[in-house]
Amino acid sequence: PMPGANSTPWQLEGVVLALKDEGMNDIVSVENKTVVTRPKYGEKQNKYDIVYEKYNIPVLYNFEPKDMSWIEYTPKSKLTVLPKIFPEGVKLPDYFFGKNIIQLPTMKCHIYTTTTGAMKNAFGGLLNVKRHYTHSWIHETLVDLLKIQKEIHTGLFALMDGTTAGNGPGPRTLIPVKADYILASEDQVAIDAVAAKMMGFNPMDLKYIRLADEEGLGNGRPENIELVGDDVSGVNLQFHVGDNFASRVGDLLWFSPLKVFQKLFFHTPLVKVFVAASDTYHDKHWWKKHGVRIFEEWKKESPWGRLWESY
Repeated sequence: PMPGANSTPWQLEGVVLALKDEGMNDIVSVENKTVVTRPKYGEKQNKYDIVYEKYNIPVLYNFEPKDMSWIEYTPKSKLTVLPKIFPEGVKLPDYFFGKNIIQLPTMKCHIYTTTTGAMKNAFGGLLNVKRHYTHSWIHETLVDLLKIQKEIHTGLFALMDGTTAGNGPGPRTLIPVKADYILASEDQVAIDAVAAKMMGFNPMDLKYIRLADEEGLGNGRPENIELVGDDVSGVNLQFHVGDNFASRVGDLLWFSPLKVFQKLFFHTPLVKVFVAASDTYHDKHWWKKHGVRIFEEWKKESPWGRLWESY
């Protein structure tokens, strides 16, 4: 439960309460898994299960056939990379069609996209466990996914938790920073752009934001975004992504000339070697050496850590 890395229980609970106050009681949480995560374990570690039980919120998993099926979808929009990455067809969970979606990202850095937020949240929901095939074209993939979201969802909103923001080589090996902000918008590009600017980055220097803005999928330019609430125009958290072991290996395999061997490394059983290496580095080495200490200090010293303890 790394601070800044995951949706928070108060973020989840706040959305549930706001929806119920408006008479919206048909609320469902949908979770996904990757080759390196365990969602059912994660929901307990992050205390989502407490909120689910308190408000009787059902949980569905996009990888469970009993919950939803993956069906082929032909997008109306022109996609840039997904048809090339998945020549057998783009498949999506049937459950998401015609649904109103609220994304619950956090404000944090990411080793491959500099920042990650609302747009990247769809990465887990709309792509299956083979989504790691897209990493060399991650920026274009996020833009393709936003096009798809606008076609299949009846409504799209994001509430981003920046109470504790994540600095450094995210999304996992982060340095938590008390920021005390929560952002909300129906414009997935704008919320990511504002978050990026608050973290100290020029949003239009981030390829996924720039491409989405250029394609008219949302506003990526701060001067075109209307802010309501606190004046955050001067906020600069001075974040810096940096590198860790995983990012160095990823850069080598996803973005260097070695990427021509991707199918050998990641489309065959060899991928299990990289999954095991990621587990060893993140969970057995980094978490035990650094993460536990950071987490315990956060619980004692941050008001958000103390709120965490109250759940």
